[in-house]
Amino acid sequence: MVAVLAAMAGSAVAQSKAKKPAKPAKAPAKQPAQAPAPAPAPAKGSGDEPEIEINPDDTAGAKGSGAGSGSAAGSGSAAGNPDEIDMGEPEKQQGDLKSDLAITGNAAPVAAAPIKKTPLSWQDIVVVIRKPFLKVRRSELFPFVGTTMNDNMIRHYSVGVEAAYYLTDVLAVGFEYQQYAHSFQEPYDLVARQARRLPTLNAYKRSAALDFHYVPIYGKFAILDRSLVTWESFFTAGIGVGQSEVIPRDTKFPGFTNFLIMPNVGASMRFFITKWVTVNLGIRDYIFYDHFEPRNRSETMFPTAALAKDHSEGTLINNLMFQIGVSFWLPRSFEYTTFR
Repeated sequence: MVAVLAAMAGSAVAQSKAKKPAKPAKAPAKQPAQAPAPAPAPAKGSGDEPEIEINPDDTAGAKGSGAGSGSAAGSGSAAGNPDEIDMGEPEKQQGDLKSDLAITGNAAPVAAAPIKKTPLSWQDIVVVIRKPFLKVRRSELFPFVGTTMNDNMIRHYSVGVEAAYYLTDVLAVGFEYQQYAHSFQEPYDLVARQARRLPTLNAYKRSAALDFHYVPIYGKFAILDRSLVTWESFFTAGIGVGQSEVIPRDTKFPGFTNFLIMPNVGASMRFFITKWVTVNLGIRDYIFYDHFEPRNRSETMFPTAALAKDHSEGTLINNLMFQIGVSFWLPRSFEYTTFR
């Protein structure tokens, strides 16, 4: 009896174990987003398929399987939608080098046109020329003539000469001397007839100055596309002395002379003709304080030159003159030096 009860109890325990569901498999490692993890296999039962056990350490295999699924899905979507690019298509095979060379060797050569040779000469070669004239360590002898530009009653003419030495190609120091002559213009007589009184005028006699020259501008231009003319522009500033003489309104009274301090400023242009000859022209302003005959001079007032000079009337004068002349340069030739 006891043996029968023990057998029945063992059978019941075996049946309860068979009915208890199996433990779910351990969750696999985190998979990429494009490859979802496979669902856990159902528990092993009497009528089900054998249980598949997933090894958690086999992460690489799971990723490879997911990548393969994604690639297959992409191919399907590309086949279904023509707007999408199929990334899984294999690369096209590149051309064969031997076949390309064979095609190139069999190609017909292009007919070469005859080469036309054009004769050239030195005149066809255009280059930027050097300065054709150097002034450094050379002396300039400049005789010139000039005339006043801003006095309509009396006009002065001058004959002068200037000697300058160029310390560099752009800086020079020089000395000038001028001798003046004058002539009366038509307004001088008109004023005398209308006012019945002669204007008060002075005549310039001579002047000398120490000048400094600076050459900041250099250029050239073509004449009828055949020859080049080189030119430069320079500024002058100097200090000098001069002498003026009073022109008495009444010739029976003696005149007197004035000593003048004459600074000057000006601008000039120089055109190069040869290596030792240039043509210069420019404008120079001589500034000085001059003294004129007293307006109320008579036989009873300031009859002598000394009294008239003591009571003279002073005025600041700007004697603007135009000058033109030809310069001669010594030594007559020069030599270029280049940096090494």
